[in-house]
Amino acid sequence: MSMLESEPDVAKELFGTRIDRARQYAADLERWGEELGLIGPLELPRLWTRHLVNCVLPAPLLSPGFVGDVGSGAGLPGLVLAIARPDVHMVLIEPMERRTEWLLAESERLELDNVTVVRARAEEARLAQPLDQVTARAVTALSKLIPITVPLVRSGGELVFMKGERVNQEVDAATKVIRKFRLRDVSVVTLGEGITPEATRVFRATVD
Repeated sequence: MSMLESEPDVAKELFGTRIDRARQYAADLERWGEELGLIGPLELPRLWTRHLVNCVLPAPLLSPGFVGDVGSGAGLPGLVLAIARPDVHMVLIEPMERRTEWLLAESERLELDNVTVVRARAEEARLAQPLDQVTARAVTALSKLIPITVPLVRSGGELVFMKGERVNQEVDAATKVIRKFRLRDVSVVTLGEGITPEATRVFRATVD
């Protein structure tokens, strides 16, 4: 019997014509995710609401161009955003070999031609060009995340980080770092309220 959560109605609305790829991604995570150490055993019964829907909500915040996903892991949010936004080229930055192999194989299975996989830690990544935006989900606190991601982004580019309920405390704790790296237009956006059980909080800031 499948442990995979039933697809919520809102998923089709959020993924639009790309819903079939999202469904395949969910099925592939069900098939291989736990075996490859990509997701824990408790995640399948909440895979859609907690992960896929949660990760697709920031898709409208992305601009056409090159967007990095730091610590991409299973592809949450990197592969989800690549599915939802074929006009955006996602650069998935992940240090673990087993996970980069998964990201490469899965992007091929999903026929995503807007994905590049880079095996590296964010602070050691050598990219072909500066990113227009960078995202991350459940990687580390803002005070540590900002210093390793700002160097990857062009001047005028943007940080778009998915954070938890304590995001405002993280922003307060990162005040000095935000000032040091001259971030502007700093804001926290809450997405998905009333649409999904788990709202998505996004930290946004422009790199000077």
